[in-house]
Amino acid sequence: MVNFESYTPTRVVFGKGTESQVGELIRAQGGTKVLVHFGGRSAKASGLLDRVLTALDQAGLPHVELGGVVPNPRLSKVREGIELARREGVDFLLAVGGGSVIDSSKAIGYGTGYQGDVWDFYSGKAKPAACLPVGCVLTISAAGSEMSNSSVITNEESWEKRGCNSDLCRPRFAVMNPELTYSLPAYQTASGCVDILSHTIERYFSGPETVEPTDSMAEGLLRTVLDAAPRAVRKPDDYEARAAIMWAGSLSHNGLTGCGRGGEGRVGDWSCHQLEHELSGMFDVTHGAGLAAVWGAWSRYVMDAAPARFARFARNVMGVADQGDDTKTALAGIAAFEDFLRSIHMPTNIHELGVDLTDEQIDELTWKCTFYGKRDIGSFKVLKAEDIKAVYRLAR
Repeated sequence: MVNFESYTPTRVVFGKGTESQVGELIRAQGGTKVLVHFGGRSAKASGLLDRVLTALDQAGLPHVELGGVVPNPRLSKVREGIELARREGVDFLLAVGGGSVIDSSKAIGYGTGYQGDVWDFYSGKAKPAACLPVGCVLTISAAGSEMSNSSVITNEESWEKRGCNSDLCRPRFAVMNPELTYSLPAYQTASGCVDILSHTIERYFSGPETVEPTDSMAEGLLRTVLDAAPRAVRKPDDYEARAAIMWAGSLSHNGLTGCGRGGEGRVGDWSCHQLEHELSGMFDVTHGAGLAAVWGAWSRYVMDAAPARFARFARNVMGVADQGDDTKTALAGIAAFEDFLRSIHMPTNIHELGVDLTDEQIDELTWKCTFYGKRDIGSFKVLKAEDIKAVYRLAR
């Protein structure tokens, strides 16, 4: 087990009706004027936004609102939020929604006090030095942004999707009421579950080493989501399934499942996320579905780096009987995971996303994925440009 630091400062307020506490929670953080950031019609139609605004009014907190966040949140909306926050003298950001809304709020938090363009943080030109405090009312179990240090934004001028990681943006609190996820369509529920699984898998496959406490927790989280996801898809108001998914989503991306694994800068492989970011940047596909589409191809391509690691995943997570050989067991585990994806109506290749990649598009995706020839990706098996192309070809 290598040296590590664990930092998870987010206060979690979990359970039915907890959204009524947002005013008190913001007051406790010193907030005096709030920008309420949200997505589209559902926050209004469900009555959630009204309940949140009422809670702020009862706490005596003035507020302004900015809606319109879309999946794969846009840089233009972030810039709009920065202008609004500056003009109104906002000192606290409240995200009411899922990962896209929270990521957009984090970006607004970075940009409000910054003299340059907020995209500098996502393009790697600058590192954040400050962030307005962010809190959230979670409505989608998926991204884990409610407890993470990450934010991902899409620049619609170049159709690049880029992330920025800094502990400065970790939410001060996360209000999590599983009932708020009942109305999600089955496809969105399933996509979110894949994203949760992927956040754990990316860390689990950071390298071949075994870190038993962390590995066992990761395997338990994975089994929990594998069990709960079909139940939530079949019965949207299954509170226990929704609660299990929501809490697993937070634990999967707050850093816990990477503790002790990998060296500095390598706590996670993240190849599938990097491959998918380019897909959703170019084609605007749903993030979880995109992850599902590339995972099998990536797994088969990198498995030879440490078949025993994939064999452990097969036995301990997928319940596959030992095949007498690590490679055979590993391949059976990969196939079993793909069967699970099909069972919740997720794609297992890019064609099933509705995208038929040309060789030219693969070249463009690869060029962007390498940050225009400046980087390789992955740690379980380092992928150079030709490897990235090979995975895209296998996945299409």
